[in-house]
Amino acid sequence: MSEFLPFSRPSISQAAIDEVIACLKSGWITTGPRVAQFTEALKEYFYAKERELSHLEAPFVLLLASATAGLHLALLALGLQPGDEIITTPLTFAATLNTIVLAGGKPVLVDIDPKTFNMNIELLEQAISPHTRAILPVHFAGLAVNLDALYEIANRYGLRVIEDAAHAIGSEYKGKRIGSFGDTQVFSFHPNKNMTTGEGGCVVTRDQDMAERIAQLRFHGIDRQAWNRYGKHGSQDYEIVLPGYKFNMTDIQAAIGIHQLKDLASFIARRNELANRYHEALSDWVQWTLPTRPHYDHLHSWHIYTPLINEDITHINRDEFMRAMQEKNIGTGLHYRAVHLYPYYRQVFGFKLGDFPQAEDVCERIVSLPLFPGMTDAEHDRVLDVMYSVFN
Repeated sequence: MSEFLPFSRPSISQAAIDEVIACLKSGWITTGPRVAQFTEALKEYFYAKERELSHLEAPFVLLLASATAGLHLALLALGLQPGDEIITTPLTFAATLNTIVLAGGKPVLVDIDPKTFNMNIELLEQAISPHTRAILPVHFAGLAVNLDALYEIANRYGLRVIEDAAHAIGSEYKGKRIGSFGDTQVFSFHPNKNMTTGEGGCVVTRDQDMAERIAQLRFHGIDRQAWNRYGKHGSQDYEIVLPGYKFNMTDIQAAIGIHQLKDLASFIARRNELANRYHEALSDWVQWTLPTRPHYDHLHSWHIYTPLINEDITHINRDEFMRAMQEKNIGTGLHYRAVHLYPYYRQVFGFKLGDFPQAEDVCERIVSLPLFPGMTDAEHDRVLDVMYSVFN
């Protein structure tokens, strides 16, 4: 039998491996010069294309231990008060809602558009109340939310926008990179994302006050940059201005990220090739409902490829399909179960089955097929052949 093919696998270049080795040999492996280098590279990445279109200054970029840490700190920086509400989607990883709760907010959910799987912007205004402080959309699978419509509503009601862009590094909306415009974005560098640092993430924002607050919160509440305090020209003179967290990125992680960012465009190009290959091969399979692209101009990063299984035709459900694929050495993913139906959110916030029918339907049928930059055409064909055997 063929080797197991995972649904995702990171592509790490020799240059990145050499950079990690050099980092280890340097003796500086925690937050240090490579984190500073990676930060500047990301600033340039988010600014380089945008400056051709406007005179915006480069955004603030803050590297962190994870995207979860980024969401948490961005929400904490809003200074939420008891009863403050944050609007988001039920089709996301639990971290999106968990961080709202951990920051002292109340999650309010808006059902999804069943074609794009993103928040249904047409339903957004209905969820806004006097207690709403921010909107937290998710760019699902790397497909940009309709940001013009979303920001028009946010601006009209005076609301902040924190984009959960965990899937969307490399995605574009109307010719602009996600992260190069708008309020605040949070990216993930987890191993199954579009680029990786092993674990890690970043916050990108144009709000200087938020950036300063996150910089303090991510490292013990220290009031200034202190990573080089043990170096020859470093200073031990700092103050603790608030109780902070230990959410900093290490130089080992940044050593990978520096080179992953250089490869990101080729990663996204290959992801698009593979997604298009699935689309063409499955277009006449009645067993599937395929992802739909919106009418507005965008570049999809295809973090995951997520068709919906049509159980009335297949006579097997999503979980049975995933088990059958696994038995034939093909990995698949489940992204995601509807977050509002987890026990905590049922018990504490009173969510129940039927509250968000579109998300619930998608979450019962969705499956992530193997897709990663290093995937070969032969491996792609193998996935399709095994799928055919499962259904026939």
